[in-house]
Amino acid sequence: MAQRKAHSTRKKRVAKKPAAQAAQKKAPVAAASAPVVETTPVVENPKTVETPVEVKTAPVEKTAPVVEKPQAVEKPVEEKPALVEKKAAPVVEKPKAEVKPVEEKPAPVEKKTTPVVEKPKAEEKPVEEKPASVEKKAAPVAEKPAEEKPAPAAKKTRATTKKTATKAKAAAEPEAEATKSAKPAAKKATASKSKAKPAPVVENPAPVAEETTPVVEEPASVVEEAAPMYDMSNLPRRSIAFIGSECHPFVKTGGLGDVMYALPRQLARLNCDVRVILPRYACIPQKYQDQMVYRGEFYMDLGHTGRNYYVGIMEYICDGVVYDFIDNQEFFSSGNPYTNLVDDIPKYCFFSKAALAALNYMNWIPDIVHCHDWQAGLVPVYLRTLFKDSPVGHARSILTIHNLRFQGIYNIPTIQYWSGLPGEVFQMGALKDGYQDANMLKGGIAYADRVTTVSGTYAGEIQTAEYGEHLEGHLRYHSGKLRGIVNGIDYDMWNPATDPALAVNYDLGNVLDHKMENKLALQQELGLEQNTDKFVIGLISRLTNQKGLDLVSTVIPQVMDGNTQVVVLGTGDKEYEDTFRYYENAYRGSFAACIQYDEARAHRIYAGADALLVPSRFEPCGLTQLNAMHYGTLPIVRETGGLKDTVEPYNTFTGDGNGFTFNRYDAGLLLDAINRAKTEYFTNRYHWDEVVQRDMAKDVSWENSARQYKDLYLELTQW
Repeated sequence: MAQRKAHSTRKKRVAKKPAAQAAQKKAPVAAASAPVVETTPVVENPKTVETPVEVKTAPVEKTAPVVEKPQAVEKPVEEKPALVEKKAAPVVEKPKAEVKPVEEKPAPVEKKTTPVVEKPKAEEKPVEEKPASVEKKAAPVAEKPAEEKPAPAAKKTRATTKKTATKAKAAAEPEAEATKSAKPAAKKATASKSKAKPAPVVENPAPVAEETTPVVEEPASVVEEAAPMYDMSNLPRRSIAFIGSECHPFVKTGGLGDVMYALPRQLARLNCDVRVILPRYACIPQKYQDQMVYRGEFYMDLGHTGRNYYVGIMEYICDGVVYDFIDNQEFFSSGNPYTNLVDDIPKYCFFSKAALAALNYMNWIPDIVHCHDWQAGLVPVYLRTLFKDSPVGHARSILTIHNLRFQGIYNIPTIQYWSGLPGEVFQMGALKDGYQDANMLKGGIAYADRVTTVSGTYAGEIQTAEYGEHLEGHLRYHSGKLRGIVNGIDYDMWNPATDPALAVNYDLGNVLDHKMENKLALQQELGLEQNTDKFVIGLISRLTNQKGLDLVSTVIPQVMDGNTQVVVLGTGDKEYEDTFRYYENAYRGSFAACIQYDEARAHRIYAGADALLVPSRFEPCGLTQLNAMHYGTLPIVRETGGLKDTVEPYNTFTGDGNGFTFNRYDAGLLLDAINRAKTEYFTNRYHWDEVVQRDMAKDVSWENSARQYKDLYLELTQW
């Protein structure tokens, strides 16, 4: 070793002058050496960029022997932390080997350095003034790993970078201490940035190959950090007016209320300006009525009634979303938002027109008018006819179908009388349905710029005779503007870790323990036998034929085997209400029928049940299965609409999947799916628990769906 050192020192003295000359030659090379820096992503590291030393750092990193002896590198760094540290990451890593290639191919090596430094190098070319000092600082750093053998070569590279090093010294000193301790971290960072470009470093095949391998070890983390940089909120801002008949927490009868609440709030987080326009029903809780602020009023003509109707605007702001309520006691004084078509047709003709008139009145003109279901189906028609020459007429329109079964069909004279729409819209291609009826949803589909529905599978199903509700031909004709976007759930409302309705809160880490506590609490609340070994099946639904309740009522006797308990929550058709009351009496202690709508109890059922039943005849999207998965309750569903899009059937051989499914609408297949779930629960609890945790980890929030909607808005408004 001693001989080697002596030999290297002699070389240094002899090569001192050539090194200076080489450094001078390198400066111009650095100007044109943009390409090589790309090979050494290390310089790209923010830390390296700070110090102009990076001009030489890039090459140094490529052959950095430091990888071989990272500890030795730290010592030299201590000698000149300021320069070395900021350069340490790059310089320390490959000073020696890089020096040689610099002499052989100085131009290419420095070429890539300049761009990486973000063009600080071009200015730092004059740094050549101090070639020796920087080299000495960098040299020891590199020499320790190699015991100063490559010292002469290092000198030359240092001569070139010395200028930048001295300038960066002052700025680097404060951070030198921190960088010393974080030296390994710095290496990783530089490596990550250089990960993509190590290939070009082929200048020194042997060393580069060895070091590129470790360098690429940390690229994954860097990629993860870079990904978030693409954020929808950075895209152009758009203003959207949501127009619909219900919205949680003001008024809600189904999934539409959840969507009208959660989607606007998520869009507001994605840099959208959102307003929600709703009727001011008398049934809205008084606590919200009291917080509404009067925004103004005007009078509006309606259809061929020959009258002007009062339109008041009351405003409520929450979570960055503005809620504007259309006030008119004549139309919205009933206690229920939906009564019967005789009353609902005039009510929603008035609401659709008043919503657009209110936007003009407030002088808030949206880029997009997003309306929902048949109650707002006339909005796109009004927008392209009576309002086309008004300010709001410049907006584009989107109609979302939440449930195709409800379409707002009534005779043409009545709808024409209340809407005042021109005769041409009552043609077969628009509102006309059959011989003498008008269909408000059909008209909205015809006049909207885009039509969406709440899952991709349902978007395809509604174009078939089985699910098209007699509009399949009309939907196939407009299929070019039809999209399917699955709904999500609001994690602020549905979160077992913070849900105040639960007996015990839990999350992914302790679900297996605390879920059992919630089961016992649910059993006690509903008068069921308290036993954690029982398999508890929940059913939370509107009690209608659409929800597959005829299948459920058929299989209940076979399901109640002494090891199973069933909990039903919901209201609807008297036929099903009475059926479930009968089963409660027949299987007392094992069957609970809660014929009511109780939001808090629904949360407790999601948390306490082991499985949730959703055997729908058709289901556009479905939110109950998403809520269940987020609460660690496995869904048992029929493969239709959004149920098929969100629940993957469990495979007993591979363990894949997140629920249990059946395809054809058949009671026997439903019973088979329930039995498969019970078998897995009782005989293979370990795999069952794995699926529970997998479901809780699955992202079923509104974020992904909201991004798809924003993409759609941008597609419609490309200006």
